[in-house]
Amino acid sequence: MSSHREAPAISKDPVADNTDTYAFVSPADAPGTVTIITNYIPVESPAGGPNFYEFGDDSEVTYYMYVDNDGDAKPDVTFQFRFDTRLNNNDTFLYNTGPIFHLTDASWNRKQFYSVSMRREGQDSVTLGSNLPCPPCNIGPRSTPNYPQLAAEAVLSLGNGITVFAGQRAEGFFVDLGSIFDLAGLRPLNQAHFIKLPTQAGVNSTRDANVHTIAIQVPISLLTANGSAPTSVTDPNATLGIWGAAARRHATIREDDGENENSGDWVQVSRLGNPLFNEVIVPMAKKDLWNALDPSEDDQFLRYVQHPELATLLPILYKPNFPNLAALTAARADLVAILLTGIPSGVVTGFQNFTGNTYADMLRLNVAVPPAANPNPLGLVAGDPAGFPNGRRLIDDVVTIELRAIAGLTYPLVVPPGTYTVDNAVSLVSDGLTISNSGVNYLNKFPYLGLPHDGYHTPSH
Repeated sequence: MSSHREAPAISKDPVADNTDTYAFVSPADAPGTVTIITNYIPVESPAGGPNFYEFGDDSEVTYYMYVDNDGDAKPDVTFQFRFDTRLNNNDTFLYNTGPIFHLTDASWNRKQFYSVSMRREGQDSVTLGSNLPCPPCNIGPRSTPNYPQLAAEAVLSLGNGITVFAGQRAEGFFVDLGSIFDLAGLRPLNQAHFIKLPTQAGVNSTRDANVHTIAIQVPISLLTANGSAPTSVTDPNATLGIWGAAARRHATIREDDGENENSGDWVQVSRLGNPLFNEVIVPMAKKDLWNALDPSEDDQFLRYVQHPELATLLPILYKPNFPNLAALTAARADLVAILLTGIPSGVVTGFQNFTGNTYADMLRLNVAVPPAANPNPLGLVAGDPAGFPNGRRLIDDVVTIELRAIAGLTYPLVVPPGTYTVDNAVSLVSDGLTISNSGVNYLNKFPYLGLPHDGYHTPSH
């Protein structure tokens, strides 16, 4: 029995599939830093034994976080993570043979360790840390009786203001997958065109799921092009492009003894910048291609952003709620700005995160925008410039933000006043989930994602 099961979302390589990337100016617990989080192995069932979830070994998978600080959509700062799995006892099938109280306990049979390196463009890679321990999966009250302590032991300072964590966490992305992928169903906005169902709040499909998280907290001055920590939103050094990726060896040979031999160059097999870009914008036939490319090559996906398929479906699925969207045939310059170039100065008063005219799917984070005192989950469109699409915080309701943008909410920002009227139904566009009804809990300190659900108390998926 293997716990590396395929996810219901599009995913052909769960161990290396980048499911979410977050990037934000850290809150008060770590001022002057940026937090970057990448999640892998989607929709983990907490009851995952006997082969519990883990990162791919260094001979199989390499994980990356990339930062572009000069607007060319190519890495200027690269963080590389590689993992190593070690068995204490080759004669047991058990993940642990007793309670695990500390990361060094011999009762934990299958441990993972990792190394972190950092490389600036044109310079040699520097090892920031090695032999760093991951925590175990959260098995249950007998095996992991004090999981908060285990997780805390895996939050590690690497010096120079850098902090890292790699291990299992609770899934923090709330989304009603069951309804959305049932003909773009939005429970609060009933479809009149097909089977009429009662309106209701959304159902968080990932509420009881876990993920494997890699998180790093880095001083802003280590990421910007000139080594500064900008304070002006208009400073050209203030905006960073950020994305995550994973790579596998070019070839894998399966030996007769059950071992694998991996060889050849590293080949990128997944990446993610903006949430839902691959899932909702890129056509199914091009998803593998998109995963293999660098953001600097994303101009070939421009037409799918300018004319997103979902924008043509909403007026059909929810007829007659979107007459103005149905009549809109112009290229969507607003979506191009949000997803591919960043928002230029003058579009939103007092804000910009423009990285230039290179079309690229990256999270764009203006580090001169301080964390919000009262964050709004709808981010920039609700007047909170510290939120998506200015980077992405854990609390940001990116499903609602992106759905409303596609439905026409942001189009008036890029056309003359009075040119386009937003349909009244746009305010109802949502999968019906908020932080308050999603069941998701976050922490107020690094790595911010909540403790993983344990397998004893949580129903299996």
